[in-house]
Amino acid sequence: MGVSDVSYMVRGGTREQCQRALDELCRLVGARPTILPTDRHGAGWIARAVSMPKAPAVGEGPVER
Repeated sequence: MGVSDVSYMVRGGTREQCQRALDELCRLVGARPTILPTDRHGAGWIARAVSMPKAPAVGEGPVER
């Protein structure tokens, strides 16, 4: 399982709480949102994010020509 296979879910009682938790999560672990706060999936608000893969080190990625 690679780093990009990790996903996170946050919950909040309000849209604002959920958004703050999502923003904090993304800042702390370098994730990116995939589902913005929504209340359509049951009680409360939820959001989802996934880990972003790290950029390759110098000389390790594809080379643009």
